[in-house]
Amino acid sequence: MEYWNPKAETMPRHELEAWQWRRLQRALHHARARSPFWRERLPGDITSMEDYVRRVPLLHKADLLAAEQQAPPYGTWPSIDPARGIRHHQTSGTSGNPPIRTIDTAGDWTWSTDTFCTALYAMGVRPHHKGMVAFGYGLFMGFWGMHYGLERMGCTVVPAGGLDSRTRIKLLVDYGIEVVGLTPSYAMRLIETAREMGIDLAKEANVKIILAGAEPRSKFTTRTIEEAFGARVFNAAGTTEFGGVFMFECPSRRGACHIIEPSTIEEVLHPETGLPVGYGEEGVRVTTGLSREGMQLFRHWTEDVVVKRPAAACGCGRTWDFYDGGIIRRVDDMRKIRGVSVTPVMIEDVVRGFDEVSEFSTSISSVRGLDTVFVRVEPRHVPGGDVTTLARRIAEEFKREIGIRPEVELAPEGTLPRQEWKAARLRDERALVSQP
Repeated sequence: MEYWNPKAETMPRHELEAWQWRRLQRALHHARARSPFWRERLPGDITSMEDYVRRVPLLHKADLLAAEQQAPPYGTWPSIDPARGIRHHQTSGTSGNPPIRTIDTAGDWTWSTDTFCTALYAMGVRPHHKGMVAFGYGLFMGFWGMHYGLERMGCTVVPAGGLDSRTRIKLLVDYGIEVVGLTPSYAMRLIETAREMGIDLAKEANVKIILAGAEPRSKFTTRTIEEAFGARVFNAAGTTEFGGVFMFECPSRRGACHIIEPSTIEEVLHPETGLPVGYGEEGVRVTTGLSREGMQLFRHWTEDVVVKRPAAACGCGRTWDFYDGGIIRRVDDMRKIRGVSVTPVMIEDVVRGFDEVSEFSTSISSVRGLDTVFVRVEPRHVPGGDVTTLARRIAEEFKREIGIRPEVELAPEGTLPRQEWKAARLRDERALVSQP
């Protein structure tokens, strides 16, 4: 097994924990000295990791938004003079909330790029590879770090930010691109586009490694992408608030997403009680950043539901614990419908199971006082496929798998939106109806 940073990735646990404590002390000192926001929240006499967890309050997105409003655009949160920032990014806003705005110093960006190098190298990316990042290169941090990570590793990067899907498919084939970064939703779009062009990606392209991140994906979607491209799909995740990648999937164990622990302290807490949960138990990821100097995070409640397992359960030799299956779902993605807990990934697993489905969207509305799921499906004709009964079959499978019978509508070809970035799969319109 090869590592991007062998010393850091195989550091004994007791040394790693001592390293984290030293970095945390330095980060706390920097934040209290430089950030008005953190000066009000952080005690000045924290004596241990246990003391830190006990006394520092959880940080929620609403806290950061409130801090921004005090002095836009960055508010009282930064731990540096914003003039030192060399990059501006902000969250995607797909949740409907205002975006969180961040800045990075040159040192921050060097660290952020290195987190991507750690992830990419683990997935098998090497300097001789050619890579493409199929993303819009806008304000959202997204795959910016992957582009810079590929360059730093010595890979050839084909810029494809402003191109349409057909042109990207042609580049993948013509240039023999081996590494691709994109969202699962957009990977499905490229598969659909390739079919329309009469191109078999598994046979005509040369993709070996796909980093499909930025949103949860179902097992069915993962399998579909791998079969269509003839490539291994890996997972990785980072956030704009954190500033870099905090986990990546290890090739040694499917779904084992190692935490980059020299850069973060990760707690997993019960979603209701806020108490720590043990290995193998579901909880909400709470993160503390140890490496970013511009916009610091201490005990950030992320809404990400995860299951942590010990490093030794992977067997790759890394001493970093991992999240089994990555981010399973988000607490704020869960919707209660007639007493049933439903997530977008559950819906995707059902709908994507039908080969006749080209694209879909879902919404929840209140009909005569009863919560109702509406699924709009754009069909495509496939050999042997029975499109005439598609709506009924989807409704029956939805009822069998999830426990609710939805209203399913077939949409005309080409009418449902295709997403290059995060797809908003489940729109809850119940709150909109109740507003005056």
